[in-house]
Amino acid sequence: MKLIKRLADIIVSILALLTLWPFLLLIALLIKFDNSGPIFYCQERIGLRGKPFTIFKFCTMRTDAEDSGPKLSNPYDKRVTHIGFYLRRFRLDELPQFANILRGDMSLVGPRPERAYFIEQISQHSSEFPRLLQMRPGLTSWGQVKYGYASTVGQICERMQYDLYYIDHFSLFFDLKIILHTVRIVFSGKGM
Repeated sequence: MKLIKRLADIIVSILALLTLWPFLLLIALLIKFDNSGPIFYCQERIGLRGKPFTIFKFCTMRTDAEDSGPKLSNPYDKRVTHIGFYLRRFRLDELPQFANILRGDMSLVGPRPERAYFIEQISQHSSEFPRLLQMRPGLTSWGQVKYGYASTVGQICERMQYDLYYIDHFSLFFDLKIILHTVRIVFSGKGM
């Protein structure tokens, strides 16, 4: 089943990148007109079996967003740029992660990857976090669909329960259900 999941990840990510490239280019241009900073945001996250990787996203925050250290975002975050607000609302900032999926860093569906800085804090609240590292992290997850974004470590721990449920009940049908829920969220603009 893992081989089928990986094959589906590769096929879908190739199709997405080939199909969406004009739209990705348009988003890149909008970001450049809205903000003088970079188009892409690259950040180290922790993936399968604790291996670090660089996640790709469209830049949605000001360049000085974390000058005072790592911070979790929230729906009313003043660091978010004008275009970034809409990209987040429709989860379009996540589209470059199809490159992460193609590279094998991520999967279409799996627990959301966290930064090492926050993993240390999460581990102080819950001993279950290492279980999330048993699967490739995902572009979308059961936690993202059912809980949404987390703006505190406590909320990450709450959302984690959904991702642990996903790991315990993993199936290709469950993946399809999560993808369909994600598509509904994206088209409804309720991504934040």
